[in-house]
Parts: sequence; structure tokens; C-alpha cells
Amino acid sequence: MTLASGTGEFGHLLAGHRVAAGLTQEDLAATAGVSLRALGDMERGRTRGPQRRTVRALAAALGLDGAQSAALEGAAQSGRPRGVRQVPPQGQAVGPVVPPAAPAGAGPEPAAPPAPDAAAEPAPPGTPPGALALPRDLADFTAREQALAELAALTADEHPAHPRVVLISGQPGLGKTAFALHAAHALAPAFPDGQLSLDLGGMAATPLAAREALGQVLRALGVADGAVPAGTEERAGLFRALVRDRRLVLVLDNAADEAQVRPLLPGSGPAVTIVTSRHALPGLEAVHRLRLDVLSPAEASALLARIAGPERVEAAPDAAAELARLCGYLPLALRIAGQRLVARPQQPVAQLARQLAAEENRLDLLETGDLAVRPAFELSYRRLPEQSRLVLRRCALTAGADFTASVLARYAGLSAARTELVLEQLVDAGLVQPAAPERYRLHDLVRLYAGERLTVDETAEAVAEARTRAGSWLLREAAAHGLRFDPDHTAAEGAAAAGADSVPLTEAARWLEEEHPEWLAALYRAQREGRHREVIDTAEAMHWFSDRLVSWDLWGEVFQLSVDAARASGDRQAEAVHVNYLAWTYVTCLHRYRRGIELAGEGLALARGLGDHEQQGWALTYLGTGLRHLQRYQEAGESYQRAAEAFAEVDNRAAMIGRLVTLRGAATCLRHLGRADEAQDSRRRALARALELVERWSSPLMHLMAAVTAHELGQDRAALKRWPAAEKAYRQALVHYEAIGRPDSMTKTLTELGTALIEQGRADEAREILTEALTDLSADGRRGRSPVQGLSD
Repeated sequence: MTLASGTGEFGHLLAGHRVAAGLTQEDLAATAGVSLRALGDMERGRTRGPQRRTVRALAAALGLDGAQSAALEGAAQSGRPRGVRQVPPQGQAVGPVVPPAAPAGAGPEPAAPPAPDAAAEPAPPGTPPGALALPRDLADFTAREQALAELAALTADEHPAHPRVVLISGQPGLGKTAFALHAAHALAPAFPDGQLSLDLGGMAATPLAAREALGQVLRALGVADGAVPAGTEERAGLFRALVRDRRLVLVLDNAADEAQVRPLLPGSGPAVTIVTSRHALPGLEAVHRLRLDVLSPAEASALLARIAGPERVEAAPDAAAELARLCGYLPLALRIAGQRLVARPQQPVAQLARQLAAEENRLDLLETGDLAVRPAFELSYRRLPEQSRLVLRRCALTAGADFTASVLARYAGLSAARTELVLEQLVDAGLVQPAAPERYRLHDLVRLYAGERLTVDETAEAVAEARTRAGSWLLREAAAHGLRFDPDHTAAEGAAAAGADSVPLTEAARWLEEEHPEWLAALYRAQREGRHREVIDTAEAMHWFSDRLVSWDLWGEVFQLSVDAARASGDRQAEAVHVNYLAWTYVTCLHRYRRGIELAGEGLALARGLGDHEQQGWALTYLGTGLRHLQRYQEAGESYQRAAEAFAEVDNRAAMIGRLVTLRGAATCLRHLGRADEAQDSRRRALARALELVERWSSPLMHLMAAVTAHELGQDRAALKRWPAAEKAYRQALVHYEAIGRPDSMTKTLTELGTALIEQGRADEAREILTEALTDLSADGRRGRSPVQGLSD
């Protein structure tokens, strides 16, 4: 049936009178006592013809005279249907006029006839009939501007080629529901046909079935109970027919899976569907995925201020920032913390932050009224398969901010491939987050919850066995990767230790850097458990690698542990060696020169007692370096000379390297004593030795030695203002740095080369070099490293 011609005439006439009266739709709807949505349908010609009493109420509200009222009533009367009657299927009661579901393979679904009369006027926007009215928006909703803008852009097209479906997923507590409802309220003016919200119960023991969900939506759209089809497919077809031409927002909250959602998606038309789920629903096709994350620190503080009051947050900004950090910037946790402050107006923000700082109490404190963090995680955890629960619990045993499947597999007692598969499933479930390629992480509060479940669901013996198994593997791997940098071990020897023969040096370095929280924690556990030989061997294997990352403070921890292990085991030889390593750490890495000198003295005494000339040489070298940094150049030079004499008694590669280091140190002392010409001559001899070592053993360490020595030669020539010669030396250093993958110490050479170019009047070249240095420095800063010299010290 087609609409009567009077339908468009009535809508046009009504809109004209309203505009002439200077009224908005809201004004007229309120004055006449009709719904805003009904009024909008009338003006757009979607209503066949309102009842006489409705027209009279509109005429009175518009202040029309008799002739104008009669004309409006005539237009309405011509649009009313006559003799239209629906014949219900057998066994169903008569209800509002609705289109039948299209059979499979049929043509386009018929347009839905409008409601039969003003007695069934649709509800105003945002307040559809029944239980699916949009819940209220949060007055203190904060942040998410980018996500809201993305959603607004997606829904801006009034005639989209395909229906808009937005999936909002992420871990528990991110505020997915609050965001979806806020977005629906924000979209309301552009979607006047209404906004519906339905909780699909995805975390319930029995989520809402698609058939029942469709029934609720159809009733909310005005379909009488007796006219709702029985089957899921028939209900889905009717739903698609009803919303095909409606500018409607449908929020499907807390979805369980793809099968539950698919029947509730429009087939065409301008409607917007917003789906929220803790699960990624990877099988849901043709949807726009909007993954929320935790708030930024600034956004988190702003949310606390909106909830608890700006004056409390502004009075204690540092405490508020710490409170936000302890909440993990998670909106649910922040809201709970804010509500706790509201309920305790006399409590300082700092006090709540202090209470939350105790990890064992944090989840207990993040609960107020019916808001709580722990149950939010519990719902997801209980729905996991047992193996997934195990993997999530064992994530709490990892020490770093993120981890790989291969490391976690050692804690879980599974294969790396199986662990990776389970981790991906946990990512889809919103409990684990991807951190970087092949790396995963837990939110801080999820980690606390996983630790709780570890204590409750597993025995202490099982947890201890997992820690020991993973710790032993980590230390073996750390030793194997560290030995790749030892000049006295070939690749084959390193491979024999742990099957690492195929690991390139760059990969070995990357593993040691990325996994350092894990192997360092394992080193501490081994020391606590009395496994002293493992501690000593691991530290020994990595001592040459330490020269590549001298900015790491953790070397102080590593070598203090190995010194303690050597003393506990009564191994005097190991004690002498590792006290020297610790002296190097204090002088070169920590820049605590006086303590370094003290340790070097201890190492020297131990080495003399053992008659170990090599360790005497290293102790005297570190003693000289500490004295040099204290500008005691004469004493430092003498110490270097004694070190060279000690190394001369030893015939191995380490002693050759030691002799080179002492020659370089003595040359630096000469330069600082104002004897730059002598320093340059000594450094040339040192560089010749370094290049000889590169020729004999082309290893990263030898290239590093050559690079540092060439750099120092450049400094000697710069002190003499021989800038072209200094430039040549710096460029020679860069060649060797490039050979080992641009270590952090290369930045200083680039900087000083730029200075040499400026002194020669070559500003453009200098700018290019200094820009390169700045780029390297920025990259080092992102990695937490600094551009300091390595073996130059």
C-alpha cells in the first residue's frame, strides 16, 4: 500500500506553522503534549495521519485560527488509512501492523508500515518504550575525545552504503559501557528515531540468547507481543525490516560472542549499532573496531578531579598522580577511588594513595558500594578453560613489565607454541594485552588478581617448582648469550653450553637486554636459595657483554650478587675476579669513584694473596681509572704502569686486552697533564695494537676497542687543535662502531666529530653529523640508555 498524498501535505503544513510561530520541535511537542519523536515523524511524512484530538492539540499550541485549524485537520484526515487490517498468522493474536519476515531468497524486505495511529505514537528520542530506554549519561564522563571523534566521523554519513557497526572491546574496567552510552547520548540529535540499549549478559552463566534479545528489541520498537515471530531468523528478518529506514542508535552491551551479536545487526540503512564486549570477537565481520585503553596520567587525574572535586586534586597534585598510577589508570579503579574520597570528605588524597600502595590490600580497597575491581576480573577468569587459567596465573610469576611466550612457557610448564596460543586467546578475552611484537603484558591490577589466584588455586610446592624450573632455564640462557661476547670463548664453545650456536650477536644482545628483568630476578632467587655456582657462572659469562651497556646500573646488582656468592661458597679465586668486576662497575657505570677505588684495593689484595698476575693487572687498571676521574693524574699514570707490568706476566687474550687498556689510560693521563704530544704518540701505539687485535680476532669486542682508541686519538689531536687529524681519527672510530651495530658510545664520537668540522668552517657537514648524533641520543633515551664511553674508562 502507498501513502496517501495528504501525508506529505500535512507534514509540510505543520512544519510551516511551527516555523512561523517561532517554535522548535521540542517547544511544540511540550506545549501540545505529544512526543518529540511523533512530532518529527509527522513533519517528515512518516505518520499516515494523526488522530483528530492530536491535530487539535497541535493547532491550539500553534495559535491557529479557525480556517488554519480546519486546513490542518483536512490534510491530516486525507492521510489516515481506511480499511487497513492485518490478518495474523494462525494461532497469533492481532497486533500492530508489521511487515511479514521475508522468506529466504526473496527480494528486498518490504518497508515497515507506520504505527496505526496516534494512540501508538512512538516515544521521543532516547526514550523508547519498554525496558530498553537508554540509561542516563555520566555527568562526570571524562576523556576519550579521540575515540568519540572517530565514532562521530564514522556516523556522519546520512546515507551510508553499509550499516555502521562499532565494536568496543578491551579488558574489564575500561569503561566500555560508559563510553558506549555517552556516545549514544552524544549521537542522539543526529538519530531522532531513538536510542536503545540492551545488556546481552555476556559475563553471566547463561548469556541472553539472540532470540530473546531480538524479542526485547522488537517490543521496544513497538511490535506487540502477539506479533513477534517465534523463530530467531524470523525475528531477525522483522528487525532488519523495521530499522532499515530508521536513524536509530542501538547499544548492544556486554556481548558474549559473535553468534549472539550477528542476528541483531541491521542489514542496511542508516542505523548505528554499538557493541561492547570484553572479548575481541575476531570472527565478527565488517565491523569498525574501537579498542579502548587505559587513560593517560593527565586524563586519570582529570577524572579524579571531576568525581572527588577539583579543589582536592589541585591541593595535592602529586598525591593525586600517585593515586592514579596505583589505580593503573583504569577508569573503574579511578571511579572507585574517587567515590571513596567523596564518601570521606576529610580524608587526604595522600592517605588513600598510601593505603593503596600496599599491594596485598589494593584490590580490597578498590571496592565501594556495588563498585569493585576484583569481581570484574573474577567474571572473566571463571569463564576461562582450566589451561588458560593456569597460564594467566603463571603470568604473575614473570618479573618484567612484559614477557614472551617462550619465557612464560617455562613458568607454565607448557611448550612455547602452546603457551603462545593460550596467550592469544587471553588477548581475545581482554585479560592479556599485546605489548610489542611477540611480547605480552598484564595490567597492574590484573597482575595482582592473577597473583591472588596463584596463591588460592595452586600449592606452594607447585609455585616453587615453577619458579625454580624457569629460573634455572633463564640463567642458562643468560650465560649462553653472554658467552657470545667473551673473547676467550668461540661460538662453538658458547653453543656447547646451551645450544646457542645459531644465535647472532645482535640477537644475543637483544635477548639479554629485553629479558634482563627475568634473568636478574632469577639471579636473586638463585642467591637466596644457595645456588651460588649458578650465580657466579652467570655473572662470569656476561662480564664482557657488560662493556656494551655500561650505562646499566644493574651491573652493580649483578656483580654484588656474584661477589656474595663467591664469598658464601668460599671460592677465593672467584671472589678476586668478581670484586674486580664490581670495582669496574663503580668506576665506569655508577661513577662512584671513591668506592670503586676501595673495591679495586680489595681486589688487588685478594689477587696478590693468590699470586694471580692477571687479576692484579685488572685491579690496578680500575684503581688507575678511578684516580684519573678524581683528576689525580700522576697517581693514575703510575697505577696504569704497574698494571701493564702485571699483565706482561700473563700470555692470554684477556691480558693482551688489559695491556691495551692500560696504555690508553696512561695516554689520557698524559693529555690531562698537558703533555698532549706524548699522549698522541702513546695513543698511536695503542691504536696499532687495537687494529692488530681486530685483524687477529674480528669480534665485536675488538672492534669496540679499536673504536674507543681511535676516538681517544681524536681527543688528543683536538687538544692540540689539529682538527683535520682529529676528524680523521673520529671517522676511523665510526667505522669500527658501525661494524658492531652502533653502540651507545658512538654518540659521543659523532658529537666531537661535529665540533671538529665546525672548527674547520664546515658548518653544513657539522649540522648533518650533529643531527645524526641527536637522533641516536633520542633512540638511546627511549631504550633507557645514555651515550657514555665504554672501554675508554
